[in-house]
Amino acid sequence: MQYWLFKSEPDVWSWHMQKAKGDAGQYWDGVRNYLARNNMRAMKLGDRGFFYHSNAGKEIVGVVEVCALSHPDPTDTTGQWDCVDIRALSDMPRPVTLAEVKANPALKDMALVTSMRLSVQPVKPDEWAEVCRMGGLAGF
Repeated sequence: MQYWLFKSEPDVWSWHMQKAKGDAGQYWDGVRNYLARNNMRAMKLGDRGFFYHSNAGKEIVGVVEVCALSHPDPTDTTGQWDCVDIRALSDMPRPVTLAEVKANPALKDMALVTSMRLSVQPVKPDEWAEVCRMGGLAGF
């Protein structure tokens, strides 16, 4: 299993909206960055991801699962952009803020710190475990 982080502005697509999609999930559209697109192309069914509220909040608020592999983004008219579908699995019991991530020496190399603008980014297994610990989430 691989781990990822999906960023969304909560006034555009919030954690609440993601959870409302239920088990069917929602395609993660609108990504227009080649590295983020390639990250989605590398995803496998069942991969886990953090759901991160960017701009307002700046915090990890939930955990999602990839439920459909990379496919053409329905909002793209050029045919060059892909997306995956994700479904909500769990709230983060205690949201983990960007400030807390930056303050944790164990997370100094996390893409959230080093590549802050990237909308879909990889998370290393040890980073995943540390953020889950910080957020009070066991068993993910």
